[in-house]
Amino acid sequence: MSALLNLCLALPLAASLLLLFIPGHRHRLIRIFSLAASLAVFVVSLLLAFRFNRASGGFQFTTDIPWISSPAIRYHIAVDGLSLWLVILSTLLTPLAVVISWKHIAHRVKEFHVLLLLLEFGLIGVFVALDLFLFYVFWEVSLVPMYFLIGVWGHERRIYAAVKFFLFTMAGSVLMLAAFIYLYNLTGTFDYVALSERLAGRGMALDPTAESLLFLAFFLAFAIKVPLFPLHTWLPDAHVEAPTAGSVILASVMLKMGTYGLVRFCLPLFPSASREHAPWIVTLAMIGILYGALVAMVQPNMKKLVAYSSVSHLGFVVLGIFSFNPIALDGAVYQMLNHGISTGALFILVGYLYERRHTLEIAGYGGVANPAPWLAAVFLITSLASLGLPLLNNFVGEFLVLQGAAMVNFKWAVFAALGVVLSACYLLWLYQRAFLGQAAEAVKAHVTDLTPREWAGVLPLVVLMVWMGVASRTFLVPIAAANARILERSTRGLVYHVQNPEIPLRQEVARAR
Repeated sequence: MSALLNLCLALPLAASLLLLFIPGHRHRLIRIFSLAASLAVFVVSLLLAFRFNRASGGFQFTTDIPWISSPAIRYHIAVDGLSLWLVILSTLLTPLAVVISWKHIAHRVKEFHVLLLLLEFGLIGVFVALDLFLFYVFWEVSLVPMYFLIGVWGHERRIYAAVKFFLFTMAGSVLMLAAFIYLYNLTGTFDYVALSERLAGRGMALDPTAESLLFLAFFLAFAIKVPLFPLHTWLPDAHVEAPTAGSVILASVMLKMGTYGLVRFCLPLFPSASREHAPWIVTLAMIGILYGALVAMVQPNMKKLVAYSSVSHLGFVVLGIFSFNPIALDGAVYQMLNHGISTGALFILVGYLYERRHTLEIAGYGGVANPAPWLAAVFLITSLASLGLPLLNNFVGEFLVLQGAAMVNFKWAVFAALGVVLSACYLLWLYQRAFLGQAAEAVKAHVTDLTPREWAGVLPLVVLMVWMGVASRTFLVPIAAANARILERSTRGLVYHVQNPEIPLRQEVARAR
């Protein structure tokens, strides 16, 4: 069984290496090979889902063997209900990235596809690694291909955007590496499972100050990647300057590396510090929800609008995580997937428009629904999904986050709900300005409807928007099982005292002594 996960991880790396031996001028062969390889990885990841025990919250498909003897580093990989769907999201979007780049990427075609497959390898590795050092290796592996995808195939300010993306991410990575080394010196292991068990034992419990500092080191690295307000400033530049495939992978998968790290590492490893810092983190999340939505409303550039919408939507995820409520946490993880599907589709559709008109300015469009009715219809469905229309995917995640947050603090849910209202404002206004009204002659001359290749790039995501909206239990059952174990670990070392005997349900979390 573990061979499937190893195959899923090894295939994109092997394919990227094999691509090096194909002559650079054989563009069609390179594209076909990359598409076939990425589809093979997707099929293997689907086999993981079919053979996954949905009722178990533990790790499955485990491989745990020594890699380096000193320091003790292990090749330890596995998936649970938290990481399984993120792996499948990565393997789904990679072949779609190949399809949408089929004509748009015309120079350095071999290098582009080598980096794309290498990026897939790094992303899968981040979600399956259970050794901290191995996790860090994959974290950095995924950073390098994205840097080059932006810097080589991006738009006019691509170098600036690529360097800014790299510096922000590296700043957080260095702090995270320092925290990894400290934990290794303390516990003698990089292994996540062994580490969490040792930290839960009273004999090796962290000093409160050390736990707080370690939490902040982890949190900052992940918050930059989310990105959480006010660490978000690299994101709009990276999205605007990146090629369409780069924007899709960045928004749909790479941002989830941050939220995944918060759930996987911060909550179970540092339970006391997580709760201690939760109030100001939730405050930043709510500011991000409202700030991202308000800034998106005034953007004249379509890519920047979608980028700032990500700041708003991922604020919901952080709110759900630090509510420490099982419903909110399930909604947060589900919203990671929802955002990957709907925002990825938005970037694909914006890329289709750019290929036709060669501008990202909303003012350069208007009346697109006249010459391209199917493109307009798909864009409308995707926008409605992104703003949280019932029966589409984002509604389920946002509803669960709001419900869970309201159970903890009703004011949190009120502020977050304003973000839902604002998302309807900026997305519907975008649709009105770009697709409705009388089409200008330039729009009629250059904007055509979806081609079969373009349908192939976006239709799977539209199907998932509906499926995840009406059959959410397909995904939520394994997510809930994994989250229950994470929440259980995040309460170790904590005791609950009744502060007022007359109100039994009012409790205070106190640090274990």
